[in-house]
Amino acid sequence: MSPQPPMTAWSRREVRALLARAAEVQADAEAIVDTVGAARAEVVEAYEIAREPQVWTALEQMSVETVKDTVDGRARLDELPAHGIRSVADVLRAGPARLIGVPGIGEGTARKTIHAAEQLKRAAQDSLQFRIEFDPKNPEMTRLVRALARFGMVWHAAGAHEADAGRLAEELAALRPVAAPAGVGPLRRLFMRAADRAVAEDAARRIGALLDTAVPQAARDLRALRTPTDRQAWRDFEQRSADYYGLLSQVVGLGGDVAASEGFLPADIVERVGAQQLDTSRLSDNLRLRGYQSFGARFALVQRRVVLGDEMGLGKTVQAIAAMAHLAARGATHFLVVCPASVLINWSREVAKHSTIPVVTLHGNGRTRAVARWRAQGGVGVVTFGSLGALQLPPPRPAMLIVDEAHYVKNPDAKRSQAVNRVAAESDRVLFLTGTPMENRIDEFRALIDHLRPEIAADMGPEHAAISVEAFRRAAAPVYLRRNQPDVLTELPELVQVDEWEEFGAEDAAAYRTAVREGNFMAMRRAAFAVHRPNDSAKLTRLLELAHEAMAAKRKVVVFSYFRDVLAVVGAALGADARGPITGSTPVADRQRIVDEFTAAKKPAVLVCQIEAAGVGVNIQAASVVILCEPQVKPSIEAQAIARAHRMGQVRTVQVHRLLIADSVDERMIEILGSKAQLFDAYVRHSTIAQAAPGAVDISEVQLARMIVAEEQQRLAGTPEPRRQHDDRPAAVTRSP
Repeated sequence: MSPQPPMTAWSRREVRALLARAAEVQADAEAIVDTVGAARAEVVEAYEIAREPQVWTALEQMSVETVKDTVDGRARLDELPAHGIRSVADVLRAGPARLIGVPGIGEGTARKTIHAAEQLKRAAQDSLQFRIEFDPKNPEMTRLVRALARFGMVWHAAGAHEADAGRLAEELAALRPVAAPAGVGPLRRLFMRAADRAVAEDAARRIGALLDTAVPQAARDLRALRTPTDRQAWRDFEQRSADYYGLLSQVVGLGGDVAASEGFLPADIVERVGAQQLDTSRLSDNLRLRGYQSFGARFALVQRRVVLGDEMGLGKTVQAIAAMAHLAARGATHFLVVCPASVLINWSREVAKHSTIPVVTLHGNGRTRAVARWRAQGGVGVVTFGSLGALQLPPPRPAMLIVDEAHYVKNPDAKRSQAVNRVAAESDRVLFLTGTPMENRIDEFRALIDHLRPEIAADMGPEHAAISVEAFRRAAAPVYLRRNQPDVLTELPELVQVDEWEEFGAEDAAAYRTAVREGNFMAMRRAAFAVHRPNDSAKLTRLLELAHEAMAAKRKVVVFSYFRDVLAVVGAALGADARGPITGSTPVADRQRIVDEFTAAKKPAVLVCQIEAAGVGVNIQAASVVILCEPQVKPSIEAQAIARAHRMGQVRTVQVHRLLIADSVDERMIEILGSKAQLFDAYVRHSTIAQAAPGAVDISEVQLARMIVAEEQQRLAGTPEPRRQHDDRPAAVTRSP
């Protein structure tokens, strides 16, 4: 609105028009507050209704012994189970009248017992790890998903204006009556005191200044919204479940393990990170950071040169973008992301999607022009490790250097490590990202830290890990933050892992014996797929059964193998149901296109992938069934592949099927690597590295191959060795929340 003229120049009509406009803007502001508030309240109400069955499920799993522990020890509650009251839920359902009917329980004891059970229920409500169950037939869940969809639309249209609208409505409500006398006729103005007239005119001027606002447009956007149908809401949730959980946590707070979300860092570092405000004005409106993600971004800002080692699927990319957006909002202009070629396109997409910072790809044809544009205009430059060495840093130097898959630079003698080190030395802040824990020795982790904080790397030795996990965490705390999925991503669906044990048929057994006799470790690993006819290959037969069963249940499947020829056999057997394959030779752009088409496909299908090509940088939440054709030499390779499906955004239980042949290289690998994986996991869950554990000695592929080939040659040659009985062994099943 243009500057207002002096009051003496305003006609009565102009004043009245101003007041009428003020009334309209006030109504718009009140509508924004009311609409956003009503949408928020609907989410709260729907959440409480949807949460209740999950709370009762938790109470049913609490033994009545839990109540006995909180009631006066003299109370006689031992008879409760005999009367069908076996859980806390049973106590609450029974009520005082039924409890009194139990021998030895009077009114006082019944009252105390009910009170204790109610306290346990409140504790269960507070600690519940709530999950939106993907069940469109569930009316309570449907109401919540629809309420979240509505709230998301309302918040996108006007959420940013809610606080301003509230203040504006209050100010206009107070000023309009005061300014009203300024619009009276000449005769009434003649009898007004000068002081009253001055007050009215000042109020009118203040109203005129307030009317220059975005509130009316936001109110019009709200009025144009249409509440989505149940089907539309569920479809949107399936595609953007992470956003829905972000909305829900914004309204009700989903709790969680605070210490875990802060990476179990020392109190002094947590305090400094907590004091850091995060400016999100350069982030997209539809991005809602989780609490642990905000903490990770602020950790990078406060500690300046760090490794973010969150487990895959927790949104390391988003945290890095949030840190850059904060700096951009404060005036920083140049940022640099270094990553493998396989994720270059994904980085460009994510920066453009989640922030308003310009992004420039410094790779491929036209790289010289792109670099010149980045130097002149700034933004986020995205470059591969291979191209970094030829990149000349522009003035000013990068406000933040992001190095994705930072374990690529753990070898200090490699050219790419040296190139990263040069750029890191010239950057104001450096953030290394790696969801892959360091699997060899502490020296490799220390080499990473040496890029960032040489003084910490110099003081970090094997003795820290040898003493305890806590000693290592204290040494690494200033530079290393790691969180794990079960600790912070409480809504992640269940992960069901099944070992599918099979036996060789005549032909694949012959291929296996030949490979053992020749000492060919790789041929041994893929012998089960040497026969292309499903009826003659137990693994291929089982794979097809699992894939067809999953597709019949309208689930999408991803199949991983280390070997391209195995993928060729699988693809040929699946026929038209197969998508891909994605292999190491698949161009980066084609990988993303294949995944996008697989995700968008309305009919179930099977995506066939080489595990080391698709296990990094490709997100496959559309698949909820994972089939692994053979064990991997390193447990982390398999974990990476599974995490491509079992990650933030997944809404279905993820089923993982490992195809294994009894009394073969598969079983030998499971035996040898299993104990190492357990030690590895114990350290990783505490923000450290597996091989720092005493006894967790690195096993190279060459060592493993020699060991297993020798064992299998000895076994098949007839050397006496107890043979395991597999006929009555059930498939091993493990579940994790």
